[in-house]
Amino acid sequence: MDHSANNLRGITLMLMSMALFAVEDMFLKWAASDVPVGMVIFVAGAFGAPVFALLARLEGKRVLVPAAMQRAVLLRNAGEMVATFAYINALAVVDLSTVSAVLQATPLAVTLGAALFLREAVGWRRWSAIAVGFAGVLLVIRPGMEGFRPDSLWVLISVAGLALRDLAARAIPDECSTAQVSCWGLLSVALLGAVMMVPGGAVMPDAAQVGVLFGALVFGTAGYWAVVAATRTGEVAVVAPFRYARLVFAMVIGIAVFGERPDALMLAGAALVIGSGLYAFARERARKRALSLQGHSG
Repeated sequence: MDHSANNLRGITLMLMSMALFAVEDMFLKWAASDVPVGMVIFVAGAFGAPVFALLARLEGKRVLVPAAMQRAVLLRNAGEMVATFAYINALAVVDLSTVSAVLQATPLAVTLGAALFLREAVGWRRWSAIAVGFAGVLLVIRPGMEGFRPDSLWVLISVAGLALRDLAARAIPDECSTAQVSCWGLLSVALLGAVMMVPGGAVMPDAAQVGVLFGALVFGTAGYWAVVAATRTGEVAVVAPFRYARLVFAMVIGIAVFGERPDALMLAGAALVIGSGLYAFARERARKRALSLQGHSG
C-alpha cells in the first residue's frame, strides 16, 4: 500500500478516534453529574488498566517491574492523576464545548514546558504561537469578564497535568512499552479514585449509572485503539493535525445533546487555539526537517 493510501487510512482512523473520544466525554459528563467523582475516576482507571496489562503481556512484557518506580514514570503518573481529577470535575460543571476548546491548548502547553524546564530551543515564531494560543484560551474562559465561570479553571489544571504527563513521558526509557506506561498511569488513576471514595464510602451505582460508565469505557478504549492505529498507519506529520477535529465533534454533541450555545467570543478563542496549534506544529515539522537535512549533509 502506498503512502497516500496509508495516510488516508490514518486520517480516517484519527477522525474516528476523535469522534469516539467526544462520545466518551458525553458519557463522562453524564456520569460526573450523577455519580461521585471518585467513583468515575476509579472506574476509568480500574477497568482501563487490565486492558493495557493484557496488551503488555501479549508483547511479552510484565507490568509489575522495577521500571514502574522510576522518577519519570512516577512524574507521568502524577500528571495523569491531576489531569484526570481536574478533567472529570470540569466535565461535571462546564460546557463540553468549553472543556474541549481549552483542552486543545495542551500541545502548546507541552511546548511551553519543554522550553522552560527541558531547555528545548523554541524560536520566536513558536513563542508567538504559544502567546496567541493562550490568548485564545482567555477568550474562551474570559477571566474578569461577565461570562467568566471559576469552574472553568478546572480545565486549565487538566491541561497542566497533561503537559506534565507528556513531558515526563519523554524521559521514560524506550524499553518501557506504551502498553506498560499506559497501564501504570491508569493504575495510579484507579488508586486516586479509591482514595477519594474512602471518606464517603463506596456507593453502588444503579443500572442507569452502570450503563453510562460502561459507555464511557467502551468508547474511550475504542478511541485509544483508533488513535494508536492512526499514528502507526499514516505519517505522524500528516495525521496528527486531525486531532483538532475532536473540538468539532464535541461542539456538535454539546449543541445537540446538552443544548449548549457557543457564542462568538468562544468560537473566536477556539479558532485562535487551533490555528496557533497547527502553526506551531508546522514550525516544529519544518525544524525537524531542517535538522535532518543538516545531518545528511554532514
